[in-house]
Amino acid sequence: MPSNRSAQECMERAMYFESIRSSRDGMIAVGSVVMNRVRSPEYPNSVCAVVGQKNQFASGVMTRRMDLRTAPQIRGAAASVLRGERHPLVGRAEFFHAASYRAGYDNMHYVVTAGGNAFYERRKPHLVTQPRPLPPLEGITGR
Repeated sequence: MPSNRSAQECMERAMYFESIRSSRDGMIAVGSVVMNRVRSPEYPNSVCAVVGQKNQFASGVMTRRMDLRTAPQIRGAAASVLRGERHPLVGRAEFFHAASYRAGYDNMHYVVTAGGNAFYERRKPHLVTQPRPLPPLEGITGR
């Protein structure tokens, strides 16, 4: 999806619509997944193309109105991820879903739960050692 938005704005949009905006860890984890996808040959190679990819992020992520007054941390968190910060527990994870959602798949290896989302890697079932979302963990990313 072509975009005239900057990588910064697209990252802010992903964080705004996909995380609990009061959780810096959740925002950094969402940003880490976006960057993991940018690096993967399975996904587009730009932040805006990844965030705007159909059926991957929140509906309307690229078009809905944002009120950044309610989320002053987002701009800084997005810039920090674009400068190289990553959530230390996300690792290579390219996926997440709402922490309250229970999926019935046997290939989901969970790595962290933050900002209302459970983050996971897809693995062959025999390599999954953490098949259920972990308890929420907050307060581990830098500022």
